Amino acid sequence: MPNDRLRDAMLRKGLTPTAIAEHVGVDPKTVERWITQGRAPYPRYRHAIAALVRESESYLWPNAMPQERANRVAESEVVQVYPRRAAVPDDLWRRLISQAQERIGILVYAGLFLPEQQPQLVATLKAKAAAGIQVEILLGDPDSPEVAQRGAEEGIGDAMGGKVRNVLAFYQRLRDVQGVTVHFHRTTLYNSIFRFDDEMLVNSHVFGFPAAHTPVMHLRRLAGGDLFGTYTDSFDRVWETSVPVWKPVVAG
Repeated sequence: MPNDRLRDAMLRKGLTPTAIAEHVGVDPKTVERWITQGRAPYPRYRHAIAALVRESESYLWPNAMPQERANRVAESEVVQVYPRRAAVPDDLWRRLISQAQERIGILVYAGLFLPEQQPQLVATLKAKAAAGIQVEILLGDPDSPEVAQRGAEEGIGDAMGGKVRNVLAFYQRLRDVQGVTVHFHRTTLYNSIFRFDDEMLVNSHVFGFPAAHTPVMHLRRLAGGDLFGTYTDSFDRVWETSVPVWKPVVAG
């Protein structure tokens, strides 16, 4: 059976079988067999290819990696676990934001703490977008029942919708910035997700506790793991159902 996942990953990165072959040191016909016949490369080749196309080994070759090793790799993707969001060092936030080179993604209900604690956030995001970095911000629709429910669960009632509107006052400066998109979502979030290239902070949501008081995982993507990819997929699925906060301006 052809390996369509590998083929698609190569196409998205603009890579040919010859380019893959040169990168890992095999004959191009061998790469063709990996694609057309679904043969699994040796582990050293799988690791190199997965890193090159920025996909996990478990995604490209779901049956090739023993479960025990897959579990160990997933554990290695966890850099640090913080007991509460307030324990995440400010310099970690600054490093992740400042060093991002390809993509910044923020998925929250409000996330008001971020621009409040990082006064240069909006200016940095504008500069990142100007440098060609994709910036995606997903906020809860303040008029949605999901935002109201989360406010009730945190014990702050209608204040959650107000926090969303407050954070928009910060992000208003990004309204006409090319490369920055701000959307509303109406999703029940089980985690807030903050992605910076191949690193991520995942803030769990716990019933009865504000997000500042709940655990955060610092993840770093590894070619052989799929824990990071799980949260990336979750972010992308919310994005697919979201709508722009501001309607595009139509010239008269």
